Amino acid sequence: MKVTIVGAGNVGATAADVIASKEIAQDIVLLDIKEGFAEGKALDLMQTATTKGFNSVITGTTADYSLTEGSDVVVITSGIPRKPGMTREELIGINANIVKDVSKNILDYSPNTIIVMVSNPMDTMTYLALKSTGLDPKRVIGMGGALDSSRFKTYISLAIAKPQKNIDAMVIGGHGDTTMIPLDRFAKYKDDSLSNLLSQEKVKAVVQSTMVGGATLTKLLGTSAWYAPGSSIAYLVDSILNDKRQTIPCSVLLNGEYNHKDICIGVPCVIGKNGVEEIVELDLNDDEMAKFNSSAIAVKSMNSTLTDHT
Repeated sequence: MKVTIVGAGNVGATAADVIASKEIAQDIVLLDIKEGFAEGKALDLMQTATTKGFNSVITGTTADYSLTEGSDVVVITSGIPRKPGMTREELIGINANIVKDVSKNILDYSPNTIIVMVSNPMDTMTYLALKSTGLDPKRVIGMGGALDSSRFKTYISLAIAKPQKNIDAMVIGGHGDTTMIPLDRFAKYKDDSLSNLLSQEKVKAVVQSTMVGGATLTKLLGTSAWYAPGSSIAYLVDSILNDKRQTIPCSVLLNGEYNHKDICIGVPCVIGKNGVEEIVELDLNDDEMAKFNSSAIAVKSMNSTLTDHT
């Protein structure tokens, strides 16, 4: 199995590290436009093979897409962060051009690949990749829900002082601090619902912490996080390549599910060898559905700036 990761920054390199360490794929290609950068990251990572005990091969390249040929999955992390004074429209315009170019170049060499989108704004970039390539919607997946759900589980674990591996919880909606919806009503530790373990006040605190999870890390680190995003990418790629059919919240195209169409937004999906094997429709209550509708409106508003790019 072969995976290409476009963008060899902290997130992309961490994803490559986890994928190699767990031997999720035999061949991993890191691609970046900065001369020598991906090659250096790949060589550094390969020098951990002996101590970590993996046999995966990591190759770096400066924008040579021919080396990505035959990739089963391509992860797109490339793009720029929003800079001071930059409007939302300017950011989307720049990243939209990057994502379109990357998607085209990738498909020239790997026409049957599954695309995992990480670039921000993620729901909008997922929608753009889908519309600009004309791919089967099952093959274009936004990663954000996996990361947001992982953060939700972390905050639950810290609040109840129990291990994360026994926690079942998910986040749906847009991948943003005002659009995501941590579903506390569905959250459980083993067979105990979260409401049985925490007061309503503490549940609200956990939800709020989850929603600003990315911003909290940016404030602490002075830059965006990379360990959890990279690990979440690897988790999603693993479910695809090894056909694990795990239910993972992902940004995917809706066609009537949750009463929405023509939008990529986070919903629980069964992820397997074909990409999105199934969209799981939860029985949301009125309040949860209202939040989802509000989230969808916000995502569609952002998508409206893509007029010149789709």
